Amino acid sequence: MPTADKHHRRRRAATMSKSNWFRLSSFQIFDLMFNQRNIHELTCLFTIVVILTCQCLADDGYEMDDFLKREHSLTKPYQGVGSSSSSHWDLMGNAIITTEHVRLTPDLQSRQGAVWSRVPCYLRDWELQVHFKIHGQGKKNLNGDGMALWYTKERMQTGPVFGNMNLFTGLGVFLDTYPNENNNHEKKYNPSTQRVFPYVSGMVGNGTLAYEHDRDGQSTELGGCTALVRNIPHDTFLLIRYTKNRLTIQIDVDGKQQWRDCLDLPGVRLPQGYFFGASSVTGDLSDNHDLISMKLYQLTVERPQEEEEVEELTVPSVDNFEQLNKVEVQEEGMSGVQLFFTIVFSIIGIFVLGVVAVVMYGRWKENSRKRFY
Repeated sequence: MPTADKHHRRRRAATMSKSNWFRLSSFQIFDLMFNQRNIHELTCLFTIVVILTCQCLADDGYEMDDFLKREHSLTKPYQGVGSSSSSHWDLMGNAIITTEHVRLTPDLQSRQGAVWSRVPCYLRDWELQVHFKIHGQGKKNLNGDGMALWYTKERMQTGPVFGNMNLFTGLGVFLDTYPNENNNHEKKYNPSTQRVFPYVSGMVGNGTLAYEHDRDGQSTELGGCTALVRNIPHDTFLLIRYTKNRLTIQIDVDGKQQWRDCLDLPGVRLPQGYFFGASSVTGDLSDNHDLISMKLYQLTVERPQEEEEVEELTVPSVDNFEQLNKVEVQEEGMSGVQLFFTIVFSIIGIFVLGVVAVVMYGRWKENSRKRFY
């Protein structure tokens, strides 16, 4: 019995010693992880993460929603583009879809193409990020003509403004790769008006203001910048932001993944319910104009209480831009067919009135004779 009791006491002591070792090790590990120095380091790390997160979410007083507005965005694999009833985008002209991009025009002469959203945009503040590529076989100044991005009342129209109609209503942002004015020998060379191409510019139209193709839209330009976007080995991007009646255009074409200011203009007023689109055109000179993505984000902006009520706009305008704001809406003239039928019906009306007048005069004369008898 004593031997057994002694053996039992040894086992118990060994067990207690082992248990104390585990408790001591656990305390040491806890102390190692959560001593004052490590807590300070964890606090610093957490602060850095919070600051970086805030910088990613906020910029100049606006915040991006957690997701982009897919009904207004065009991204790979472009399943929402086509003629089906569920599509959000329509193609027109020579535009085609590939696995890597929407090619608005190929590197061939006399082509034009476009892609237009079917869904009108009712966002008050938004940002459009565009990933594009312009490339071709032509040498410098032997390529053209460029592409345009649109937020307009009209959609699916063809015309001379980078494949879209002139006299448009809304916003147009032009990536012009060919200087028409510089090559117009009928005009005098004016160094003060020369721009280095490719050139990015913005214009707001009210339905009556015309884009002058021969002058590269210089008379109606709100502002712009030079952007070397053609045959670039890296990705090229353009950003259009509209918030608090302020239009901002930025570009990232240097491969540095940094936005560079191109246009920043307050007092721009764009109605809601317009359509986003992109178009391109080639003439005697050509290029591949590829649209890789268009991503639209809604911006959440803090406003004073007096600005919360949405101002209902019917016509786009720009403060202190007299050429746009003083243009009055003009009635369209009659077409040749309308004029023809107007003349024909006028002649018929005059003839009928003449016959009626003759009949009435005859009856009056007959009644006058009866009174004498």
